Amino acid sequence: MRLFFVILGLLLNLVAVTAQAQVNYDRPGKDYTNFALRPGDPAQCAARCERDGKCRAWNFRYPSAENPVGWCWLKSAVPPRVEDTCCVSGVRGTGVIEPRGGPVEFSTDRVGGDYKNFELPPSTDGASCRKSCEDDNKCRAWTYQRPGYFGANARCFLKNHVKPPKRRFFAISGVVR
Repeated sequence: MRLFFVILGLLLNLVAVTAQAQVNYDRPGKDYTNFALRPGDPAQCAARCERDGKCRAWNFRYPSAENPVGWCWLKSAVPPRVEDTCCVSGVRGTGVIEPRGGPVEFSTDRVGGDYKNFELPPSTDGASCRKSCEDDNKCRAWTYQRPGYFGANARCFLKNHVKPPKRRFFAISGVVR
């Protein structure tokens, strides 16, 4: 009997570890309500799910050129996740777990140190901004502002100084040198 509880505890820990909200994933289906969120912070969507007893999972779609507000879907079951840069999704109890460390810093802005900035088409993601920085010997860091927050198009900021990171749900940043 003791072995049963040990195995059950291990399985519950495994579920807790794998059931985290993730950036760049959608969870299509099982919606029972949806609503606009301003200023468009995925953590607000996760919090609404926590307060609603019917909610089992949630999905947040970032603002875009076509829809300038963030949008939250609450779900009555936990549909499988699908890779998509449009969204952040998760299950009740996980909040927003953004990847930390590595070359890409989600929900991070490195304010200042800009020497160049330019618009990107609305369909791009942070990868094109990062590549622009990597290809420019003067660039030390970059920040990508998602479309829909400060205009229809995305914006890329190249920086010749590395500044401290600040949490900003509308940005993706990185340091390259």
